[in-house]
Amino acid sequence: MEAILVAIGAVALAEMGDKTQLLAFLLASRFKKPIPIILGILVATIFNHSLASALGAWITHAFSPEVIKWIIVGSFLAMAAWILVPDKGDDDALKNHSMRFGVFGVTFITFFLAEMGDKTQIATVALTVKYAAPVLVVIGTLIADVPAVWIGDKLAQKVPVKLVRIASAVLFAAIGILAAFEYTPTEL
Repeated sequence: MEAILVAIGAVALAEMGDKTQLLAFLLASRFKKPIPIILGILVATIFNHSLASALGAWITHAFSPEVIKWIIVGSFLAMAAWILVPDKGDDDALKNHSMRFGVFGVTFITFFLAEMGDKTQIATVALTVKYAAPVLVVIGTLIADVPAVWIGDKLAQKVPVKLVRIASAVLFAAIGILAAFEYTPTEL
């Protein structure tokens, strides 16, 4: 359960102002068909985060616990720094895909590609390494994705995005520092 809850929190934080969140807004405003957009996001996220989780599972078997500890620390500290860099929406991503795929297809393709190497994908790898529970981590990331987009939109209307980025970066850095000292949320 801890793996699911931490994954939900980490991905929700990483999605604030993220390019995939901006892409979701762009798709929704362009196509005005929420069901195929949500389904496209869901399927793309399942595929993408499953790949990331599989990489995390491989890392847990390929490296010693000491190396894994520092991979986790480095991943969370890198996320803290990366989250401070604003993403930009890319309307060209939609122009590069033919409408022959329909709203679902365009959403799936653009989301899958946008998530490659994205903050949430890196967080998924790091969390899988930390908890060695790939399925639970993917479930947590999926639970976080749709509300993260909705909450991010509402939060962005009331709180400056820069403040949200700073708070998110501080939380990721804190997780990284705690991991360096080998604390886990159950030990706090």
